[in-house]
Amino acid sequence: MMLFFMGILEMIIISMWTRFVSESKIMASGLTTIVNIFIWYYVLQSVLDDIENVNLVALYALGCAVGTMITTAYFRRHEIDSKRLSHES
Repeated sequence: MMLFFMGILEMIIISMWTRFVSESKIMASGLTTIVNIFIWYYVLQSVLDDIENVNLVALYALGCAVGTMITTAYFRRHEIDSKRLSHES
């Protein structure tokens, strides 16, 4: 079950990293990369410890999908709110 949550966390981190890189935030993108590498280390170690267990990969993939959907919805909501505020000004 931990891999499910790590998948969610990783996609949140990847979304943050993408935003930081696209906005040329050098330190933030570097630090986010370090966090992502540690997440990947944990994921690889967990999968390699039980390489025959396809369910682990499925849980991780499901977590990644949920994390992607959460961050996409968050950024869309943030964009809608920003547009609304700029129109009200």
